[in-house]
Amino acid sequence: MTANNSNKPAAASSTVTRDLRELDTKTENIYESLVIMSKRANQISNNIKEELHQKLSEFASSNDNLEEVFENREQIEISKYYEKLPKPSLVAVQEFLDGKVYYRNPAKEV
Repeated sequence: MTANNSNKPAAASSTVTRDLRELDTKTENIYESLVIMSKRANQISNNIKEELHQKLSEFASSNDNLEEVFENREQIEISKYYEKLPKPSLVAVQEFLDGKVYYRNPAKEV
């Protein structure tokens, strides 16, 4: 067995190593920062999903048969485009670090 043929999976191209101390500088609480980023990621994911369904519904027909499903290139291209988009969690983390996410904590405002 050669050294190049290891059983370890290669790191995904979307994997980014982050310093946890960067994430809590704005909120002073890592858990609060994670909640903010996860809620933003859910918003991004829902927006992308809604946009994708709207675009795919333009090509939907009422009488789909097997041949039409496999031959619809437009739907395939749209799906491939959305598969290549960055993950919502990565976008949310970057937006948070860049200060592009508005958030507030009512408990801290009292």
